[in-house]
Amino acid sequence: MLLGLLCCLMFLQVGAIELPIERTTPGGVARIGLGASAQTPRASFNGVPVLVVRESSQWTAVVGISLATVAGTASLLVKREGAPDAVVTFKVKPFHYQEQRLKVAPAQVDLAPEDVVRYERERAHLNQVIATVSDAQPAGLRLQQPTPGRRSSSFGLRRVFNGQARSPHSGMDIAAPQGAPIVAAASGVVIDTGNYFFNGNTVWLDHGSGFLTMYCHLSSIEVKTGDKVNAGSVIGQVGATGRATGPHLHWSISLNRAMVDPALFLGMLQRD
Repeated sequence: MLLGLLCCLMFLQVGAIELPIERTTPGGVARIGLGASAQTPRASFNGVPVLVVRESSQWTAVVGISLATVAGTASLLVKREGAPDAVVTFKVKPFHYQEQRLKVAPAQVDLAPEDVVRYERERAHLNQVIATVSDAQPAGLRLQQPTPGRRSSSFGLRRVFNGQARSPHSGMDIAAPQGAPIVAAASGVVIDTGNYFFNGNTVWLDHGSGFLTMYCHLSSIEVKTGDKVNAGSVIGQVGATGRATGPHLHWSISLNRAMVDPALFLGMLQRD
């Protein structure tokens, strides 16, 4: 009971919105107070619009910090109606993610030329998807886990295959049986579905203002682009499509185009 109470207290109630756990590290989330103003301030981080929410009479910027961000001082550009632009600085702290070294068959590491062509084509498309910034305000920032199961691989895990480093893990893997239902972590709009080389059958949801979730390796997709879904609505089933060794859900969260740790939105702290 005490643990449950502590998890609840780790979320800040903001009217109808609860904010994620703050962890100002690469792959984390910063909550930057912007003070009071009659109009909603506009904020950007590295030139990308940032989600701004009201906290009582104050405004708060909720900033996703990409894994590629170097620890040190970071700057948020803030624009207000009838006022000069302002720069708000905050500290990005270092954070240690686990590393996993694996020895696998070369074919599992080196892509065939035709696969490289497909991957590059898909990457260009997905870069457009992740750049989505709608005018809608998220209904909430505390999410529900999309499918029951244990976390089989954590966000930020750094894998080294045959001595070759790969990009850090950009989501949370949830072990679940083939065909288990996958639900929307929050209400939103389906902005992309498709079958991709690495991610397999994939669904992207837009929750508003640059806050997106992605669901990968599905055995089936139960929604189409343009559909509006409620939190808890079934959007697909667990599978092992794409580059997956077995059935599981790869779940990612993008905030201002930065992939951030889903555990922060579930009330969970990263475990080493």
